[in-house]
Amino acid sequence: MREIQGHGVAMITPFKRNGTIDFDALPVIVDHLIAGGVDFIVVLGTTAETATLSKEEKISLVDHIIDANSGRLPLVLGLGGNHTWELLEMFEWFDLSAFSALLSVSPYYNKPNQEGLYQHFKIISTHSSLPVILYNVPSRTGVNIAPETVLRLATDFKNIVAIKEASGDFQQAQTLIKICPSNFLILSGDDEMSLPMILAGAKGVISVIGNAVPEQYSKVIHKGLLRKIDEAYYLHYHLLDLIRMIYLEGNPAGIKVLMEALDLCENNLRLPLVVASKDLSLRLNEELKNFLHIQFN
Repeated sequence: MREIQGHGVAMITPFKRNGTIDFDALPVIVDHLIAGGVDFIVVLGTTAETATLSKEEKISLVDHIIDANSGRLPLVLGLGGNHTWELLEMFEWFDLSAFSALLSVSPYYNKPNQEGLYQHFKIISTHSSLPVILYNVPSRTGVNIAPETVLRLATDFKNIVAIKEASGDFQQAQTLIKICPSNFLILSGDDEMSLPMILAGAKGVISVIGNAVPEQYSKVIHKGLLRKIDEAYYLHYHLLDLIRMIYLEGNPAGIKVLMEALDLCENNLRLPLVVASKDLSLRLNEELKNFLHIQFN
């Protein structure tokens, strides 16, 4: 699964001021990511505000991104939910041949136990024509996929090939790297933790910050994978304040401030999310301006 290693970006959904999807901004953002050295793009992830999109909007958004990408980068499709059988119906909505893998978040709100998680992903695996990336983000779902459950899934189903690990628990990340098969990919789902996870054995990241500064963050990830540790950490620490700030009022409120500052799209979100406060927006713009003045090799 070389296609889903390195720097993947969970792409935002640009909205116009009236709340509709800004389809004209999509190719601008896709070109920005490709020019920035990104390795793959994740479509319909959490950062895309997917929970607020209708079925018709999701289908149209996916079609437009496929067209804008024009086969240049591997695409990963986010398909997750807390109703297992209803989730399978979504497989029919899209042309899956355009994608390299599915990214499927653990069921949220119902809070299944570990056996429930196993059975849920078993059903997804047996019905998916694509490789499956598990997505573990307990802060959003209310439940953690334990390393032992990940190991069961990785061992029992050949098309469950990776996990986006966003628990924020570095010990858990190390356990996953230690116990999972060598061909099962551990990907960071936490921008701040990506470099240390890569140096511990992870194979990449699905980032948020990469939407705005793909070139600089790609260098962090690629230098980490090449074990150019001093160079990677030099870049990492220059980015750290910006990474932390984009999450202060929730995702993607912070990253959309940066996207507007870079003239990539307007800073609009859909309820129940709201735009970042004036104070945070000013701080983000100032930090971005300072960061872009730094010269990196």
